[in-house]
Amino acid sequence: MKRDPSLQAIAEARHADPFGVLGPHVDPQKGVVIRAVIPTAERITVTRNGSGSIEMTRSHPAGIFEAVLPDLTEIPDYRLHVSYQGGTTSDIDDPYRYGRVLSDYDLYLFGEGKHTRIYDKLGAHPMTIGQAAGVHFAVWAPNAKRVSVVGDFNVWDGRRHAMRSLGSSGVWEIFIPGIGVGERYKFELLTRYGEVILKSDPFGFAFELPPLNASLVASPAYQWKDADWMRARQSVDSWFHQPFAVYEVHLGSWARMPEEDNRYLTYVELAQRLIPYVKEMGYTHIELLPVMEHPFSGSWGYQVIGFFAPTSRFGKPEEFKAFVDACHAEGIGVLLDWVPGHFPKDAHGLAQFDGTALFEHQDPRQGEHREWGTLIFNYGRNEVRNFLLANALFWLHEYHLDGLRVDAVASMLYLDYSRKQGEWVPNRYGGRENLDAIEFIRELNTLTHLEQPGSITVAEESTAWPSVSRPTYVGGLGFTYKWNMGWMNDILEYVRKDAVYRRWEHRHLTFSLLYAFSENFILPFSHDEVVHGKGSMFGKIPGDDWQRAATLRTLYGFMYAHPGKKLMFMGCEFGQEREWNYDQSLDWHMLDQPLHQGLRSFVRDLNRIYRSERALFEVDFDGSGFQWIDCNDSENSVVSFIRRGKDPADYLVAIVSFTPVPRDGYVVGVPKAGAYVELVNSDAEMYGGSNVGNGGAIFTEPLAAHGYDQSLRLTLPPLGFLLLKPGT
Repeated sequence: MKRDPSLQAIAEARHADPFGVLGPHVDPQKGVVIRAVIPTAERITVTRNGSGSIEMTRSHPAGIFEAVLPDLTEIPDYRLHVSYQGGTTSDIDDPYRYGRVLSDYDLYLFGEGKHTRIYDKLGAHPMTIGQAAGVHFAVWAPNAKRVSVVGDFNVWDGRRHAMRSLGSSGVWEIFIPGIGVGERYKFELLTRYGEVILKSDPFGFAFELPPLNASLVASPAYQWKDADWMRARQSVDSWFHQPFAVYEVHLGSWARMPEEDNRYLTYVELAQRLIPYVKEMGYTHIELLPVMEHPFSGSWGYQVIGFFAPTSRFGKPEEFKAFVDACHAEGIGVLLDWVPGHFPKDAHGLAQFDGTALFEHQDPRQGEHREWGTLIFNYGRNEVRNFLLANALFWLHEYHLDGLRVDAVASMLYLDYSRKQGEWVPNRYGGRENLDAIEFIRELNTLTHLEQPGSITVAEESTAWPSVSRPTYVGGLGFTYKWNMGWMNDILEYVRKDAVYRRWEHRHLTFSLLYAFSENFILPFSHDEVVHGKGSMFGKIPGDDWQRAATLRTLYGFMYAHPGKKLMFMGCEFGQEREWNYDQSLDWHMLDQPLHQGLRSFVRDLNRIYRSERALFEVDFDGSGFQWIDCNDSENSVVSFIRRGKDPADYLVAIVSFTPVPRDGYVVGVPKAGAYVELVNSDAEMYGGSNVGNGGAIFTEPLAAHGYDQSLRLTLPPLGFLLLKPGT
């Protein structure tokens, strides 16, 4: 007997419109016809509320059953009583009796790239429809021929819960009653080429612990307690005029539990240990390397699969929210590294998501980072742009993060980034600029600043692209801040030299002030400087351990006195000697050594002074906040300068010496007469220094120097940093 082709297609899981076949349908000739597909069922009975039951007949050997309810013109309330082999039974709601959930307006906004909360619509969302509790699933896969939700609840059988196509939107959806939070699931897709593939949910809120990669139904509810912090953040005049000292952290290697097989700390344990440490050290913010779910720990989180999910390595999503909440309770802001520039090729991820280049470009000259082995987002596709924009807002809104540091911005801006001639495609004007990425970045910064007032965005951008941190309405990219990679490279090149050669490298100390006010800069000593054979900060510096520690103290002092906000990677604050390893704890035992404990104490005191002295942070991005006293003493490798606050009378004097020679009677001109107090001397004994200095204070002499009528005759410590404040 010839089989119904539509039932055959359902049985083979290749029907593009399963809702047109399965579930209840009114047939003018027969009444109401109900069909269900449960391949493991022996018998199925339709039970009607208060109106009896009727056994379904098997209409296809693959487990498709059918019942006819004659003389009915409306679909009744019903359930399915299923009997399985072995005598087990269950009562289930038929998922094919439920109508659409997503509105045309949702689909329209998504298609336009303007649905800022699309994460509330796509993905997996527990909900109740009528009297039935279940989960609504939705996914964008416009080029798939069939999409199903599979999981433990249907023994991973793609025939059971094939989804409804919502037409030209490319979105598929289904409501599955009777399941809830914690269910494992994936999407099974039949591609246009006839291949069946399994994909994790691009909008999944939680995932299994890697290397497992199923998505988990989650509804990470949390009762926030940081309302005061969030209100204060919105009303802050500007982060530009506030102290901003960032501690950059990789959660998986800040500390481990060696007595428990070297396991990670959980989000709960990190809140108990990391937050008090950061508070004690005086940092204003924590910046986290990406916590989004990623398959390979060695990517440090920069190759993301679950863009909407905190990694399960450290706990549950609500526990990460509690970590952020605890930071805010202690007055600490939280920034998160965010990676919209690329994604990995893992088969369960975004790559070739529906069997075609959906999130990426088809042409590898546009869509592949060969150097990194990753794929590039197609910023010109509305739905892809919407995915990323909504993701940025998601972290700021749902997780109360205070800002995003955007990774690898240069790779987004330039079509020829890390490519040879012939390996890239010019834009429509023949240029190398990625016009779609530029538009996306500007929209990102406009949206985040508008919808999350007081939040910030930071660009890791290593080229001379103009106006990165200037508003979009004047033609800028709109970031709040930009990392000053030029300063970082110059100063590290300088301190790598033996002190006897530094006189010939003096330009590396001073060049940054030629452009210091062209952008809103953050001065970074980041994780990138202590990996891939670059050695640790401590290991970069020549000399014995005493000279290394002294040079680091002076370097950090120069950093804190230099215009710009501050960022330091974990371990740099105490001079870890080995290169950072993502797979083991920092070497906290080094704090048993006085030099390393002294360095950490110095950084702690630097942060304390930085936060209390307005001259060090109020005017970072305007030339009125900085003035050289002497930038030309290359022979002695010494620079001296003034930092001023908004009140010009509020100023500090910084003197930096990068040679291991104490200098008596070193003359520095200053604006006014009187006593100058040493706020900090990096050579103090308590920091591991030789205690050379000026006894805590020094008085001016009426000796003209450096354009001033008054001067100080100082004792400069070897490899030393002095910060002086005029007495009142």
